[in-house]
Amino acid sequence: MTDAPPLPPTTLDFAGTARVISRYLNASGLVSPGFRCPPRLVGVDRSIRHRGNHPVVSVRVKGRPWPAVVADMIEGVVVANRLDSPHSDQVRRELWARCQRADVALAA
Repeated sequence: MTDAPPLPPTTLDFAGTARVISRYLNASGLVSPGFRCPPRLVGVDRSIRHRGNHPVVSVRVKGRPWPAVVADMIEGVVVANRLDSPHSDQVRRELWARCQRADVALAA
């Protein structure tokens, strides 16, 4: 018997991941961007725009591996907060760890 292929990511997965990320950012005093899918720009996987003082990270979910979607969400946070190394590396590591603990980024 073979294992069934993993189910494709859904917008519910995206929303759950956005909540995990936002909780950490709020607790850390960082800007928590809005998350939406898909980007309004045709042909891009991720875009970032600012609505006033509030950044919005848009990520394409459909047809992409789930780890790539999560990576784009995390990188969008780094860009929205204008983080430099080593702080950016610390935030990436912490967000990946939290997403994995919440079981939102493990499907390949």
